[in-house]
Amino acid sequence: MANTATLTDNRNGKSYEFPILQGTMGPDVIDISTLFSDTGMFTFDRGYTSTAMCRSQITYIDGLKGELMYRGYDIAYLAEQKTFLDVAYLLLNKELPNPDQYAAFKLELKKRSFIHEGMLKIFDAFPDKAHPMAILQASVSALSAFYSDHLNMDKPEEYHEMAMRIIAKIPTIAAFSYRYSRGLPIIYPNLDRGFTENFLYMMRSYPYEHVDLKPIEVKALDTVFSLHADHEQNASTTTVRTVGSTHAHPYACIAAGIGALWGWAHGGANEGVIRQLEEIGSVDKVDHYIARAKDKNDPFRLMGFGHRVYKNFDPRAKVLKKMRDQLIDEIGINSELIKVANRIEEIALNDDYFVSRNLYPNVDFHSGLILKALGIPNDMFAVIFVIGRTPGWISQWIELKEQDTIKIVRPRQLYVGETNRTPKC
Repeated sequence: MANTATLTDNRNGKSYEFPILQGTMGPDVIDISTLFSDTGMFTFDRGYTSTAMCRSQITYIDGLKGELMYRGYDIAYLAEQKTFLDVAYLLLNKELPNPDQYAAFKLELKKRSFIHEGMLKIFDAFPDKAHPMAILQASVSALSAFYSDHLNMDKPEEYHEMAMRIIAKIPTIAAFSYRYSRGLPIIYPNLDRGFTENFLYMMRSYPYEHVDLKPIEVKALDTVFSLHADHEQNASTTTVRTVGSTHAHPYACIAAGIGALWGWAHGGANEGVIRQLEEIGSVDKVDHYIARAKDKNDPFRLMGFGHRVYKNFDPRAKVLKKMRDQLIDEIGINSELIKVANRIEEIALNDDYFVSRNLYPNVDFHSGLILKALGIPNDMFAVIFVIGRTPGWISQWIELKEQDTIKIVRPRQLYVGETNRTPKC
C-alpha cells in the first residue's frame, strides 16, 4: 500500500497524490508542500489547528491522553524528581546531566547571571508603575545590542554560550523589572544561591537584610518553571521560530516570544485566574458565578478550566495540584481566595456540565494560586512564565538553526476583499 494520500477536486475530477510522513509518536502528517504548484490552491486552516509547521525532537503532547514529554521523559517524572536546571540542560543537550555536568551547568549560569551595567539606563527610562512584561521585553531586545556577535553563529559551542547567557540573565532582568516597576532598590544576584532561590532572593530582599526562603517555596517555584519549560508549537514558541526563520538575532526572537506570551489568552491566563477569583471574592458567591458560566447567553467564562490542546486532564495540573496543597499546608495559608478556588474546583470535578465538556482545572488554575501563595504580584505572573519558557524557546531556536535549510515562514491567506475597484474622479 502506497504511503500517500489522494486529494480529488470534485469540480473537475482531477486527483493529486501527496506523501504521508510518520513521526516516532503522534498523528501521521500529509506533506502538502507542493499543493499550490500541483493544484493552484492553498489550504485554509484557522490558527494552524491541523497544520504541522516544523519537525521537532523536543516536546511531545497527546492532548487526548493528557500526555506531555520533554525529550521522551514524562513531565511528572521531571517535575517531581528533577530540578528546573535538569530540565533546562535536557532541552538544550538532549540528555539529562550527570552530577558533574549538572554542577558545571549550574556554575556557568551563576557566572552569567549578572547583566551589563549599561542596561540599568534602560530600566531608568520606563515610567513609574510600568508593567514588568513591558520592561522585560524591551530589555531582552536591548540585550541583542550588548551581544551583537550572536547574530551570526555557526558552531554548536557558540549556540551553547548564547543559550546559557540568556537563560542565566532572564531571571535577573525579570527581578530588576519588578524592582524598577515598584521603585524598589535593585538586588544583584547572590552567587551562593541556586537558580530558583536566587530569583526569589532578588524579588524579596532588601539591602543589609536577611531574607528567609523556605525550601518548599523554592521547590514550588522550581516546579512551576519546569512545567512551563516547553509546550510544543504554541503561539509564543511558533513566534520565536517564525522570527528565527528570518535570521534575526536570537535575543530578538526571544523578545518576540515574550510579546506573544504576554496575551491574556496565553501566558497571562494565570493572572486572569487570580483576578477572577478576586472578583468572585467569597465562597458564598461561587454558585452564582458557576450558574453564569453555564449560561450560554452570559459572556462570563471560568478561567483556568479546559485547554485548547488537552481534551483530558492537563498533566501539568496534576503535578501542580499536589505541590499547591503541600505549599499551602507548610506555609500555613488559609485565605478566602484559596477557599473560593477549592469550592470551584470541587464543583467542576463533579458537575456533569464541566465533566462532559472536559473542563478540568488546567495548569494556569493551580500555578496562579501557587504564585499568589508565594507573594508574587499578579503582574509578575507572565514574567515567571518567561523565566520557565526561555530554555524551551532557545532550544527551539537552536533546533531550527541546525536544520539543513531554513525556510522563512510565509503563510498564505484567503483574500475576501474588494476586487478591481475603479478610481473615483
